[in-house]
Amino acid sequence: METTKIRIKVGSKTFTTALAGNKSAQEFKKMLPLTLQMADHLRNEKHTDLSKSLPTNSSNPATIHNGDLMLFGSRTLVLFYKTFTTTYRYTRLGKVDDTSGYAAALGSGTVNVTFELE
Repeated sequence: METTKIRIKVGSKTFTTALAGNKSAQEFKKMLPLTLQMADHLRNEKHTDLSKSLPTNSSNPATIHNGDLMLFGSRTLVLFYKTFTTTYRYTRLGKVDDTSGYAAALGSGTVNVTFELE
């Protein structure tokens, strides 16, 4: 099965992302293209609530990695830009292929992020 790729655009930067092979990622893909205003949280993630709930299959990943695209609960979309350990549960939606410049592009405040099919 071929991996579905999407683009995450932040300002003038674009990051190719491989979607996970699960129902949650398939449903997220159906929502694209999508531009969302994402707020910063704890200087390690950007998050926003989606307009609808997605199916979940949450688990504790133990370690969050820079570039992880996750779903918290059934509606909160999260872009992680730092690696750290966690006790929270997430549903994996995807992973940024190359995180060079990713944290810098996301910055420290609220940003507009566009998600679209590659």
